[in-house]
Amino acid sequence: MNDEYDILRESARQFSEKEISPLAKKIDYENYFPVDLFRKMGSLGYLGVTIPVEYGGSGSDYVSQAIIEEEISYASGSMGLSYGAHSNLCLDNLYRNGSEFIRENYVASLANGKSIGSLGMTEPSSGSDALSMKTHAEFTGNKCILNGSKTFITNAPYADIFLVYARTGKDITPFVVLSSDDGFSRGPEFDKFGMRGSPTGEIYFNNIPLDESRIVGSLNNGKNVMFSGLNMERSILSFNSIGIARRALDLAVNYSIERKQFNRPIHEFELIQEKLAYMYTKFESSRVFAYEALNRVNSNKMNSLDAASSILYASESCEYIAREAMQIFGGYSYIKDFEIERLFRDSLLLTIGAGTNEIRKKIISEALIRKYRENGGKL
Repeated sequence: MNDEYDILRESARQFSEKEISPLAKKIDYENYFPVDLFRKMGSLGYLGVTIPVEYGGSGSDYVSQAIIEEEISYASGSMGLSYGAHSNLCLDNLYRNGSEFIRENYVASLANGKSIGSLGMTEPSSGSDALSMKTHAEFTGNKCILNGSKTFITNAPYADIFLVYARTGKDITPFVVLSSDDGFSRGPEFDKFGMRGSPTGEIYFNNIPLDESRIVGSLNNGKNVMFSGLNMERSILSFNSIGIARRALDLAVNYSIERKQFNRPIHEFELIQEKLAYMYTKFESSRVFAYEALNRVNSNKMNSLDAASSILYASESCEYIAREAMQIFGGYSYIKDFEIERLFRDSLLLTIGAGTNEIRKKIISEALIRKYRENGGKL
């Protein structure tokens, strides 16, 4: 870290404390997505942090994006999730892989918050097995006709611009799809267990005509775009878990100091000390690993080993920390007026979204064996 990152962290922290934290309970209770506040993040340069200045961004890097992700998630895991889906999954991917036409016409409006972005990959019959998607695009003359649907799509109820993967024959091609396109429609917003206020829903494509300028990358080259995008997604969303975990740890430490039993603050009891010790160790180790993994994935976007490992460990650590914080709070943790129960509900999504932890373990194992063989029997 350097002074520039410290300044950014302090700025993002102050913004989150002032603007997001006061709304966190409303976001959860009412499944409320503060659209104007989200757009304000664009005007402050947070949404387009990895995008060059000439395309409306801040011209910074993935470490900056991770810092912002953590600070927003500390205030609201839901806002952190929507931020990551917009800033990394959609916007950064469009900039990295899109043509000059896509950069000029769509990237700037996403970076400044005038448009809200979303990634359309998961389908009703293809979640973990993304390559078996049924959404398809067929060429008719100089147009590509898109048909199909996507589900569990973060930001879908409000998004203006979608990065959508579709089957083109035996291969896959990503496209830019607009909510204003003829043939586009949305399903109702899902009422979720956790991460409420991060709007999630279904989108439908009924004979949407797209010209070649909407292709992201090149025709039939979607697998490379997809896997490089997934690795960056996993690296950045690790900090969604880290932000939630840090908040749970702060609340647990504070409560252990203030709460007294048998005329003693409960942090003096050995079982509470053990919990706090493990909570802190898991938090710090997951955070350090996430930054190291982010640097490695930034150097090699196809590095699935470190991307999957960092989000696996961060998400499991987050769930552990939130669950142990509930035990420290005791009966109060089960009352909605206490924030800790929301943090636990939010933590569970990170073991499922962006690929379940079971799939991440499969990816890690396969990548580990491949690395071992490529290195001549050494890691």
